[in-house]
Amino acid sequence: MPSLSAYKSDLDYSYAPGVFPSMECMLHRPGQVRRLLLHSSAAGREGADKLRALADKLGVRIEEADKALSRISGKENCFAAAVFEKFEDEPAADKPHVVLHNPGDSGNVGTILRTALGLGIEDVALIRPCVDVFDPKTVRASMGSVFSLRIKVYDSFEDYRAAFPDRPLYPFMLDASIPLQEAVKTKPSVWTLVFGNEGRGLPKEFASCGQAVRIESNDKVDSLNLAIAAGIGIYQFRIQN
Repeated sequence: MPSLSAYKSDLDYSYAPGVFPSMECMLHRPGQVRRLLLHSSAAGREGADKLRALADKLGVRIEEADKALSRISGKENCFAAAVFEKFEDEPAADKPHVVLHNPGDSGNVGTILRTALGLGIEDVALIRPCVDVFDPKTVRASMGSVFSLRIKVYDSFEDYRAAFPDRPLYPFMLDASIPLQEAVKTKPSVWTLVFGNEGRGLPKEFASCGQAVRIESNDKVDSLNLAIAAGIGIYQFRIQN
């Protein structure tokens, strides 16, 4: 493996910056971990000591790499980072899905991944063009949730539909015909929620792809942040039996 440098999307590996994301990486994707980087000042810290013990157990190489950690994270207080091989999983056909169409913000995507996992959704698809799910910023924003999910990136929404042609779709759109509260009353056991880009939302043609739904709010704001909208949608679909 070449000397460590700042992340680039064309690499076949990435970094999980931070003690907790590194732990999640080694716990849930141990076969993908290549190295564990630790800061010289991490010695004696409880989290770093747990990482070191787990790395020893897994046979993962440990390196003291202060400068590399600074380059990788862009911060001076990053005490650890797992170096891992990129991976891809097929979403499960019999489970609910969340689809993110052309998301452009790593922080939003990371937050959605963490929210989805916390609410019991383990299958997420991203549609290009989109943020790099393996960018360390995304990994850190997800707090390592990316390692517990089945995630796949598709070149187009048509490719996703070809893989799962019979799934009921629920595109979230501001001008949708029915509110979220009505949609969840008749939802099937398996479903796909579709969320659009932070600025543009979903293209108008998505209204005919399934049952378009809207999150009703007052007239004080024109729209909700993508991560918040996704959190509300996932929560409502999960709690409605």
